[in-house]
Amino acid sequence: MQVLDDLSPAGARVLVRVDLNVPMQNGQVGDGTRIDRAVPTLSELAAAGAKVIVLSHFGRPKGKIVPALSLAPLAEPLGAALGRPVAFADLAAAPGAIAQMANGDVLLLENVRFGPGEETNAPDFAQSLADLGDIYVNDAFSCAHRAHASTTGLAHLLPAAAGRALQTELTALEAALATPRRPVAALVGGAKVSSKLAILGYLLDKLDQLIIGGGMANTFLFAKGIKVGASLCETDLAETARGIMAQADKVGCEIVLPADVMLAQELRAGTGSALATVDEVPDDLMILDIGPASVTDLTRRLSGCRTLLWNGPLGAFEFPPFDGGTVKVAQVAAAQTRAGNLTSVAGGGDTVAALVHAGVADDFTYVSTAGGAFLEWLEGKVLPGIEALEP
Repeated sequence: MQVLDDLSPAGARVLVRVDLNVPMQNGQVGDGTRIDRAVPTLSELAAAGAKVIVLSHFGRPKGKIVPALSLAPLAEPLGAALGRPVAFADLAAAPGAIAQMANGDVLLLENVRFGPGEETNAPDFAQSLADLGDIYVNDAFSCAHRAHASTTGLAHLLPAAAGRALQTELTALEAALATPRRPVAALVGGAKVSSKLAILGYLLDKLDQLIIGGGMANTFLFAKGIKVGASLCETDLAETARGIMAQADKVGCEIVLPADVMLAQELRAGTGSALATVDEVPDDLMILDIGPASVTDLTRRLSGCRTLLWNGPLGAFEFPPFDGGTVKVAQVAAAQTRAGNLTSVAGGGDTVAALVHAGVADDFTYVSTAGGAFLEWLEGKVLPGIEALEP
């Protein structure tokens, strides 16, 4: 696909789809990571003399104008991040506002989901957006799993290219699975196996080791005949888990489960905890984190890995002390990455929060801010926003 280097943006009206769907608290940006990710592409285009027209969604207005979901409050923080003024216009006023732009100007347009044709990829809505520009740049991997007017429709109507953030993301994902340094491990955690079945099935024959953590591990332990007490466990998926383990054995992928665990009677921050091996879990206690022997085992394994794909926490990290396993293993992966021994790619909402909590989000090779798009990529699905950019 084309990238920014393939464009001649000077004097052109460039429509750039980014993701500014950031958390807001009392009118203030709670986490500006997605704004920061948009800066390289927008700055490069503005510096090259393009008229930069920024498109994004915010929330779920479902095709209606919802004042509380306006992008207007983001013009100022986006301008601060870019170091240049950012004007704002609603969709109706966009043609006039664009006509007044000088080369290098940046204009943020209103929430594209205010348009009833955005989420249905209606041809007339896509064309109304295309009429505003000369070139289309998609820089929103987090929206690439949606076949919307501003993510796929526009790519078929204008010369299209990938922005720097999207290019970086695809390069990182390619390095993690398509052309990885081996051995390759994936750490897949979270509460339920049912939400990760497609991921596990797709990854098995691409990995040397599959590390399973969180509530998911309980289901696999149960499937092996190990009692998990009062822990979260999808007992109805025991046969499915056994099938995954059999398939892993067939393709030569080692499945790694905890050897010891941290236990408690309730899921509450600061509650008392106990340590036990996985075959000694009392009936009245819940598994809420991995134990120190499991951390030591994963430390050893990661020291021998060259590529790590991480999705999901190892325990209930939101409730200390059950963040210990996730934090310690994340710090080991970060140290291996800093030393140049490991290519580490992580993504998914809980994963990003866990790595931020561990203080290592900036030390991984790449941390994706995408949720659904990252998960669908892990499942091997074709992402329509990416496919639309391909020649």
